[in-house]
Amino acid sequence: MTKAEIRQLYKAKRAQLSPYDISKISAQVQALVLDSFSFSSKFISIYLPIEQQREISTYGLLEDIILKGGHPVLSKANFNDHSLTLYHYEHPSQLEISAYGIPEPKYGRTLLANKLDFVFVPLLALNSEGQRVGYGKGFYDRLLKQCKPECIFIGLHLFDEFVSISDLNAEDIPLHICFTPGGIYDFRK
Repeated sequence: MTKAEIRQLYKAKRAQLSPYDISKISAQVQALVLDSFSFSSKFISIYLPIEQQREISTYGLLEDIILKGGHPVLSKANFNDHSLTLYHYEHPSQLEISAYGIPEPKYGRTLLANKLDFVFVPLLALNSEGQRVGYGKGFYDRLLKQCKPECIFIGLHLFDEFVSISDLNAEDIPLHICFTPGGIYDFRK
C-alpha cells in the first residue's frame, strides 16, 4: 500500500478505538518502555498526543522520565519549513495547544537535536523493518537526521501489526525499536 492509503486506513482504525481502549493500550505500552530503558540523566524527546488523532498517551511517560531523573524535551512544529524546535520541558504551564491540536511548548530553553539520547517518534503504522508512516510532512525524518549516531529512535504503536509500504524513499529514517500492546520489536538486530 502507499503511505496515503496506509494513513487513511490507520486513521479509520484509530477512530474505532474508544478512549478506554487508548488508555488501556497506552498503559501497556508505557509499562514495556519503562521496563526496557533507564532514562536517568538522559535527554529524551517525547511527543505529547494529539487527542483528535487518537494517539497513544505519553503523559505517563513524561511523568516517569521526570521521576527517574531524565530530561524531557518537547518540540514545537514550524509548518512553514517543516522543522521542529526542541525545548526543555519544565512545567505544564509551558504548554499550549497549537492550531493543529498539538500540545507544544510556548517558551523555554532550546536544545540541539545532537544532544538527544532518545527520540519518541509518532507513527500511524510501520513495516517489519522499522520504517514508519507518519502524517506526511517529514518533521521527524528531518529531526532524526540531526541526532547523534547512538541516539535511539522509538516508536509507540496502538496496533500489533505491520504493513507493506510501497513508496518508501531515501529520506525515510527507520525506527530502532517499537513498542506495541503485545510486545517489543527491535529493528537493530
